[in-house]
Amino acid sequence: MMTSWLLGRRGPSGFSWSSTADQVTEGISAAGLTAVVTGASSGIGAETARTLALRGAHVVMAVRGVPAAQAVRDRVLAEAPGARLDVMELDLSSMASVRAFASQFVARGLPLNILINNAGVMATPFELSKDGIEMQFATNHVGHFLLTQLLLDTMKKTSRESNVEGRIVNVSSEGHRFAYREGIRFDKINDESVYSTIGAYGQSKLANILHANELARQFKEENVNITANSLHPGSIITNLLRYHSIIDAFSRTLGKLVLKNAQQGAATTCYVALHPQVKGVSGKYFCDSNLYEPSDKAKDMGLAKRLWDFSVELTT
Repeated sequence: MMTSWLLGRRGPSGFSWSSTADQVTEGISAAGLTAVVTGASSGIGAETARTLALRGAHVVMAVRGVPAAQAVRDRVLAEAPGARLDVMELDLSSMASVRAFASQFVARGLPLNILINNAGVMATPFELSKDGIEMQFATNHVGHFLLTQLLLDTMKKTSRESNVEGRIVNVSSEGHRFAYREGIRFDKINDESVYSTIGAYGQSKLANILHANELARQFKEENVNITANSLHPGSIITNLLRYHSIIDAFSRTLGKLVLKNAQQGAATTCYVALHPQVKGVSGKYFCDSNLYEPSDKAKDMGLAKRLWDFSVELTT
């Protein structure tokens, strides 16, 4: 009972650990907005896509598993026949796939108000992507960095012509606190001899926060009407844990008592993407639909700029 009280205790926003995506967006209209959600074929990505679509947004589900995403779309349409969801293929571990997706999206002539960089992998065995980059860093950071760059002109044009604030949301994790001691191992990204599954995951999630912070700095400098924020969705019952059998078994048994479900896990993402309380807020980190303090390294703007330059070099 004490645990339930603590987890249900509301923060300054009026929401808590136990709030759901439906609850944090209740009464909010997203009609007329277009959103891209990566990793929308399952888990919090699917719930985020569902919630935004139910609130009236035109949602583009950017996914690697197209059949799974189509099944999610069909379930949402059964719940709300008027919802607008499109499924487009995107493999974030492949820069060629990212470029193809962006090219196809831009060719459709759609506006873009909200970009939710949600997809990710967690604590995977060492592997290099098709582009020769460690898989967690490639998927969780580099793919989203390139995607954001390629869609940024569309977002800027949309915000300028509609006079509606654009929002970029990077789904990070409290796992960013477990990054390597240096934060980002620029010279050892692909070094298998010093690879740690958790350290590499933390590094990629730290990169998500630094990416959002540097975007926010640039938008402010350029007076662009777009915000960029990052967040921890909470500890979720998710298939991301499939590479760690003991942790996975715990999460699906006793973990159900303390871990969030997908509806709760998507709450902070939907809050940051849609809620009026977040209007004009940029370069911040959220947890449980409230502002939260990340690690000191996540607030290092020098590190953020170095990561930006490193990422530009990787993607060009």
